[in-house]
Amino acid sequence: MLIPLRPSSLAAALALALTGLAHADITVGVVLPLTGPASGLGIPIKNAIAIWPKTLAGENLKVITLDDASDPTAGVKATQRLVTEEKVDVIIGSAATPVAIAMADAAAASGTLQLATSPAALPPGKDKWTFRLAQSNGVMAHALVQHMHKQGVKTVGFLGYTDAYGELWLKGFNDAAAKVGIQLVATERFGRNDTSVTAQALKIASARPDAVLIVASGSGAGMPQKAIKERGYQGKVYQTHAAATRDLMRTAGKDAEGAYVVSGPGPLAEQLPDSHPSKPLSIAYVQAYEKAYGPNTRTQFAAHGFDAYTVLDKAATAALPKAQPGTPEFRAALRDAIENMGRTVVSQGVLEWTPADHWGFTNETGVMLQVVGGEFKVAP
Repeated sequence: MLIPLRPSSLAAALALALTGLAHADITVGVVLPLTGPASGLGIPIKNAIAIWPKTLAGENLKVITLDDASDPTAGVKATQRLVTEEKVDVIIGSAATPVAIAMADAAAASGTLQLATSPAALPPGKDKWTFRLAQSNGVMAHALVQHMHKQGVKTVGFLGYTDAYGELWLKGFNDAAAKVGIQLVATERFGRNDTSVTAQALKIASARPDAVLIVASGSGAGMPQKAIKERGYQGKVYQTHAAATRDLMRTAGKDAEGAYVVSGPGPLAEQLPDSHPSKPLSIAYVQAYEKAYGPNTRTQFAAHGFDAYTVLDKAATAALPKAQPGTPEFRAALRDAIENMGRTVVSQGVLEWTPADHWGFTNETGVMLQVVGGEFKVAP
């Protein structure tokens, strides 16, 4: 027999139900290259996520991390598992650009927010569910080309990946270089899994450009750096933000000395001026990360993992009054919150995503580093 609830009992039951809704877990799926040639990018992000608080916007936080092995097919399979079996509220990844691009369709088809930790360029209208935590190649190319211009560079040789990351950087560089009269005089490519670029480096060196731009990532950036120096090249060498890790110095050794690398401000912390809006969060990132993993372990990529929490905490706070975690409505509310969250300071700069711009970072983001004495220093 059903016993009707008194008004006070009904209120208590409703309160209990609402309490249950308010404390549903928020589930974050993470897809990163933990093995393969891009693992030098993915592992630091995984490490940063591992030291997140255990709650997000006051709710319990569940994180599921999968390895994409630096492979687009594996990245798609991991994404499909997360959205179909785990019913995640958001996906972070991948740190490898070709993988992040491949993941985007699966995330969008399921109506799941994707925070890409690489500069994943998608066709117009295809990034409704994808937002980038990594700076666009165009934004970083702006900083790099401006530095080249101030250094008197007139000609450049390009030595970069054959994949999407290489192609997007080539376009971003050419667009920025044309504005200041810098000319590309040699273009050579290589694959992520190649073990030698001797022939390409020889052709670049033979063209005798004022500077060489190497477009590679993680530990893969060291091989072309060594190759170009071993061919006797004496000009300036520039690397992209995917090379802003200590893997560059580890793999290239003394041949990394003097290289210029563009980066976000996150890893620079103490070197940033007090007026820089990201300095407090950059210091917070470095202190937390190096407390967990030791001195000099900071990287640009770990900073993306740190910043993801800042973004999601703000977005989830806005989304929770509208829907319960684990539902399509909550995923849509998260997406809308990020698109309309306004100016948001993170360790890597200032984000301001809009319905028309899912990249967020502005041209003021890029900072030039130089390898000096085996360490990254802000370049003069």
